[in-house]
Amino acid sequence: MLPVKDLAQLGQRIAATHGWPAAKAFKAYVWSDEDQALIAGCASDMLKVFPKEAGTEHLLSAALAVQLERRLQAPVHLVAGTLSLDGVPVRGNRQPFDGPAVFATEQPAWRGHIWVMVGPHIVDAAIFRLANSPDCPPALARHVHSVFGSDKGLYADQWRRSRRLGLEYEPQYVLSGDEVDRLMGAAYRLMTGGER
Repeated sequence: MLPVKDLAQLGQRIAATHGWPAAKAFKAYVWSDEDQALIAGCASDMLKVFPKEAGTEHLLSAALAVQLERRLQAPVHLVAGTLSLDGVPVRGNRQPFDGPAVFATEQPAWRGHIWVMVGPHIVDAAIFRLANSPDCPPALARHVHSVFGSDKGLYADQWRRSRRLGLEYEPQYVLSGDEVDRLMGAAYRLMTGGER
């Protein structure tokens, strides 16, 4: 699927995997100060227990999505797509892909980016783990460290406002509940030291 350009198109992608009521709730949601504090606290708790292992950013995003869904009364979705820096893709390539085929396994061999959306808001802890990973594109690592600093663990903002920071999240696919559960299974085994 090609990247979407606006909330209406993203709502259609949400409807495709979660139904129209979920898409309407997504578009109508406005986060409160309480929700923002809960998101920050949940992400902090997750980052304390999630292993700092390179190549597990997808699993971190899935685990964070599951925790947020449990704790928030809000539309939470796990989104896959391209992450661009000043218009140049650094994770993913904007090329169409078959989401159900890619995410049919716990360990998808896919090089795009996965992040959480709470309504029309980006919630991304994986970008900081990625920036500190040896396989991170150097331009992205430099950008993340220069814009946010090296001590941050979560980026949360309105989807469209991320562009003012040079980041562009380009959604292509919204994972279904079963696909999130599959990734969460692998994340759980990673967190508990089980086999992956």
